[in-house]
Amino acid sequence: MDLRRRVADLMPVARDELAELVAMRSVADPRQFPAEECERTARWVREKFAGVGFTDAHLEETADGSMAVVGSRNGSSGAAPTVLLYAHYDVQPPLDDDAWRTPPFELTEVDGRWYGRGSADCKGNIVMHLAALRALGDGIPVNLKLVVEGSEEQGTGGLEAFVPAHADMLRADTILVCDTGNAAVGHPAATVSLRGMVNVVVTVEASTSEIHSGMFGGAAPDALAALVAMLATLRDARGNTSVTGLDNTRRWSGAPYPPEQFRQDVGALDGVELLGSGSVSDMLWARPAVTILGIDCPPVVGSAAAIVPKAAARLNLRIPPGTVPEVAETALVEHLRAAAPWGVHVTVEVEATGSPFEAATDGPAYKAMAAAMQEAFGRPMTSLGQGGSIPLCNVFEETYPDAEIILMGVEEPQTLIHAPNESVDPSEIAGMALTEALFLEQYAATRR
Repeated sequence: MDLRRRVADLMPVARDELAELVAMRSVADPRQFPAEECERTARWVREKFAGVGFTDAHLEETADGSMAVVGSRNGSSGAAPTVLLYAHYDVQPPLDDDAWRTPPFELTEVDGRWYGRGSADCKGNIVMHLAALRALGDGIPVNLKLVVEGSEEQGTGGLEAFVPAHADMLRADTILVCDTGNAAVGHPAATVSLRGMVNVVVTVEASTSEIHSGMFGGAAPDALAALVAMLATLRDARGNTSVTGLDNTRRWSGAPYPPEQFRQDVGALDGVELLGSGSVSDMLWARPAVTILGIDCPPVVGSAAAIVPKAAARLNLRIPPGTVPEVAETALVEHLRAAAPWGVHVTVEVEATGSPFEAATDGPAYKAMAAAMQEAFGRPMTSLGQGGSIPLCNVFEETYPDAEIILMGVEEPQTLIHAPNESVDPSEIAGMALTEALFLEQYAATRR
């Protein structure tokens, strides 16, 4: 029986296992969900991978207290290359339960898609790994290592600290980071770049207390008006990020993101323009992008006729490969200070920074993955960027400089990861499981 048929026959098992996983409320935040839910999920993952040949699978506690599932499986040839399989079992909180079409922690099929928190990000990738390994059976020709972490969504860095401290445990020739996805359902892709980030909180102070807008408005210093003026300088009239000192002219050389598809994916309202002077791909993956995440000021309901003495905003600046976080941080801070009007007092607190990532695409593993995706989906693999940051990829790159890192998975745009109504197309689980199985066979052949 060929691999495609084996994967197809395994899909009912994959659905049952995904239903079990989705039912586990593994939000890695004990303020919202019991920590026991993550521990129960970690044990489930360990048991399932032990059942597909990772006989030494066990739990390792990481620096942030989360548990990572770690294991290994030797291939049929001692000289075979080693592949590390990655995923994470923790999930985002469901957010607004009323916004869900289906119960967030109950896998539910609607119009052919499987809905539930974590169905795509990233529990769908866990069952994808399991299906690929079962399809191959006992004859896997490469050596395998495994790490499935439990705190990726919280960004607390447990595995990022664990990897360099246990470098030999996870050392591999190729690392499959299965936490991204295809360009669209049935359109295979590898993610080759990730944005870095700079998060800051800018605070503006103009006076010592609130004062009556009728008595003093017009001449009195206004912190909120100053903050609004500063924030307005972060983008130009076309919506391009216009932070002084950052390059806003780069072009994306990989697969394009069709504007019509993008409008649909983001839910843009009729008549609302997409931002920027470049293509959608340029704006997403090749250029800096600043977002105002929140503003501290009086809310509309309950606000008084008073001039605001102090206001603050939280900003997220995404930066493409080729931009150093420290340079971007300095540029953003200096831009905000220079844009402040009327001599208001400005403080900028840097919350977090992260480096962008760019994968090498000229090695044997990347070529074998391209061939596997072509065979599995019947069309060529494309190259995508991703706006999100995965700091672990930079840690892998620094710890294993000779390893090839390939980002892939089941999370195509319709999955709505991190939002209400997250879902996965089961054909993506099947297609990526077949891709992984084919890759493991073909990659071994390239190293003989």
